[in-house]
Amino acid sequence: MKLLNLNFTRIAHDAFRIGGSKLIYTDPFKISKRDEADIVLVSHNHFDHLSLEDLEKVCAPGTTIVASPGCEAGIRSLKVKEKRFLDPDAKYTVGKVVVETVPAYNVNKFREPGKPFHPKELKGVGFVLEMDGTRVYHAGDTDFIPEMKSIHCDIALLPVSGTYVMTAEEAAEAVRALNPKIAVPMHYGAIVGSDKDAQEFKALVTHCEVQIV
Repeated sequence: MKLLNLNFTRIAHDAFRIGGSKLIYTDPFKISKRDEADIVLVSHNHFDHLSLEDLEKVCAPGTTIVASPGCEAGIRSLKVKEKRFLDPDAKYTVGKVVVETVPAYNVNKFREPGKPFHPKELKGVGFVLEMDGTRVYHAGDTDFIPEMKSIHCDIALLPVSGTYVMTAEEAAEAVRALNPKIAVPMHYGAIVGSDKDAQEFKALVTHCEVQIV
């Protein structure tokens, strides 16, 4: 699907194939065929985001991987051009593509009292990538957090399934803070959540375009 000047395919869960002057994959998961990405972004080390089997299908000798620090051990065996492990609030440039990392963590989703599924101190990240003049925010696994109020993007890819991430209602609140041109739901249909969550999100967001990719 063409969104602004970039091509988007949502593969599963948080995995997108984004095409422009570079080919970018986010959190590759349930990849059905081989491809050669220029850049691969990995938000954190949970199995449904860091899947070595799927990474091997999209990584090539010319690929650059940008990932959160907790991913280092999980992708050690991959033979690629470059690996960069960035804390939140960092920036790295690959050719003319700028990749910024932003925080991603839970504030109200807990595995048990006081223990969030995605603690802030584990330094999971979301990404803001700028390619061909378009800024895309891939939120990673996160709740609606204060840091979102300072993120500037044209397209926002946001989790909507609840349980481990924002609910559709919380994601709609995040859209109001982010104010993108286009919002896209993700993180449903593979592990938790369903198309119903995406449709609910679309119904709740009335102040910008929503595309279900």
